[in-house]
Amino acid sequence: MKTLIAYFSAETGRTRKAAQAIAKLTGGELFEIKPQEEYTPSDLNWKNPLARCNKEKMGKKDVPVAEKVEDFDSYDTVCLGFPIWYWSAPNVVNTFCKDYDWTGKKVYVFATSGGSNIGKTAEKLMPYVEGAEIVHAEVLKNTEGLKEWVKKIV
Repeated sequence: MKTLIAYFSAETGRTRKAAQAIAKLTGGELFEIKPQEEYTPSDLNWKNPLARCNKEKMGKKDVPVAEKVEDFDSYDTVCLGFPIWYWSAPNVVNTFCKDYDWTGKKVYVFATSGGSNIGKTAEKLMPYVEGAEIVHAEVLKNTEGLKEWVKKIV
């Protein structure tokens, strides 16, 4: 089984740290999902209705991704991580997903959040990973939770 850990991390870096730990525990390969135009702290200020993150989410805009995964077809399993924005994946993650054929892949979603639970995040992601099976989705809150989540994969 070949595993990819693809993640988008905002300014706190919590999702990045979780992805790095998952890669270490699974032996998977890391790929950071980055927008072509990086986010500034003011872009990520969700309390400001005019912030970029809010405009993208409310406008359902695609967010161009800076790089592509080489040989995506070679991965059987994809761990997809992101901070929850408005009870779903950030638009940059959705745009990333649209660029690949997900047929036959197993997807494990891990999210970080200051207070949200996973809710319908996986359901909302389904149209972007068409052909894949989302096996499990969870908000990771601490190291122990992360280790338990990884046991579902390996």
